[in-house]
Amino acid sequence: MSTHAGELILTLSCPDRRGIVYAVARAIADGGGNILDSQQFGDPGEGVFFMRVHFADDRGTGPDAWRAAIAPVAGEFAMRWELHEGSHRPRILVAVSREGHCLNDLLYRWRSGAIAGDVVGVVSTLPDHEALVAGYGVPYHVLPGIDASGDERDAALMSLVDEERAELVVLARYMQILGADACRALAGRAINIHHSFLPSFKGARPYAQAHARGVKLIGATAHYVTERLDEGPIIEQEVARVDHAHSVAEMGRVGRDVECVALARAVRWHVEHRILLHGDRTVVFR
Repeated sequence: MSTHAGELILTLSCPDRRGIVYAVARAIADGGGNILDSQQFGDPGEGVFFMRVHFADDRGTGPDAWRAAIAPVAGEFAMRWELHEGSHRPRILVAVSREGHCLNDLLYRWRSGAIAGDVVGVVSTLPDHEALVAGYGVPYHVLPGIDASGDERDAALMSLVDEERAELVVLARYMQILGADACRALAGRAINIHHSFLPSFKGARPYAQAHARGVKLIGATAHYVTERLDEGPIIEQEVARVDHAHSVAEMGRVGRDVECVALARAVRWHVEHRILLHGDRTVVFR
């Protein structure tokens, strides 16, 4: 569901107990709001409750007044919560290396209106995609290359994050490892994509390894970036079937397709505030 001016999105998590939904709905109704969509989930194993509420500000009181109205309820139920303006379009910075399929897909979806955010820049250690990005009217920044240290690249990247006021960084096949400081600075607002095979193949030429083992499933995983390489909270996964007739090149083609799909969904859900972190996991209200 799209959001517009005068609409807000409340996301929250708290210890699960009786009366949470009623208290939230009552606060919104008493404040003159009209609930357009509401989703909730209670984790019975850990006793944690999650909720996303999309509502219209019918009285036009504004987000600050709504924060004041919701604060007492949040305090009563010990909530971790955020309130977002529906009309706000998060600023997205995309990082890419040599393979540009995910970048191309994201730019097309953004330009066509499928992603409710704005791509404000693309960064890379290579000049390869400058012409593609220029066609979308987006600034292209070349980071320090392979002769630079990881710290230098991270510093240049974070400088651009600050300069562009980026709220989300998307590693669209960015084949550089972010250092601990950058990971901490971008906690909860950096998304990565990588291949996923059953069994797992690490290191160089994963599609060749998968072909040699005769895999039947190729997949991709989109997740938040953490200091633990490729082990951040998973947002979305996509798979496709292959068989003995697929060559290494054909497996790579299938893999690129599922990477684009998984990453695009993760970015869309993030900018629509559909993802709530739950330790090493996520709750995704689709």
